[in-house]
Amino acid sequence: MSCAGVGILYVGVNPLTAALGAGNLVLYTSVYTPMKRISILNTWLGSVVGAIPPLMGWAGCTGSLDAGALVLGMILYSWQFPHFNALSWNLRPDYSRAGYRMMAVTDPALCRRVALRHTGIITATCAASPYLGVTNMWFAIESLPLNIYFMYLAWQFYKKSDSGSSRKLFRFSLIHLPALMLLMLVNKKYWSSPSSQEQDVTMQDVAKVTDKRIAVLPRGPVVAAQDSDKDFVN
Repeated sequence: MSCAGVGILYVGVNPLTAALGAGNLVLYTSVYTPMKRISILNTWLGSVVGAIPPLMGWAGCTGSLDAGALVLGMILYSWQFPHFNALSWNLRPDYSRAGYRMMAVTDPALCRRVALRHTGIITATCAASPYLGVTNMWFAIESLPLNIYFMYLAWQFYKKSDSGSSRKLFRFSLIHLPALMLLMLVNKKYWSSPSSQEQDVTMQDVAKVTDKRIAVLPRGPVVAAQDSDKDFVN
């Protein structure tokens, strides 16, 4: 199934998307999963795994990785820390018995700090999105209340470090991401790819040129280009 999936991406989409998919498959199965029993770095690596699918989507549509891919990837990367750290908080006994090296088990204070830190990174990324040409300024304004509340819940989790605050943070994370993606979709900078826009501009230029006609004066070798909707006067 893995070979078939990567092959379909290569033939039906493009080589860049297929390469990202193949790399993510190896990263998840051969690096991230075994690392769960070795080091808490598995959470950071797992966030990379979760950030690659939006890069694949962007590469599949545009054939490249540019500022839009960076914004989407950073949001998905950072979102996973408050999401997973809050989820793992109430599962600490299970992780401990299973032998998994999670932040919530080995370093609870770090678990809470990282969750709070990345809600701030999400807020900063959304604020920078208009300046990177991915969305308009309305996205930065409309996403701010959503992100501030996300930061507030992460702060509560950091201060209280109890089951109630972790559950609130986790549940809101399930609302936060689709709401943020919807705002980004509504407020995206362009509703077509740059190549499509360039093609439209070229076609308009061609239309203007073809709308001209060449008129040769009867006396002298002067050639004049005039609009077709105007009468020629000698």
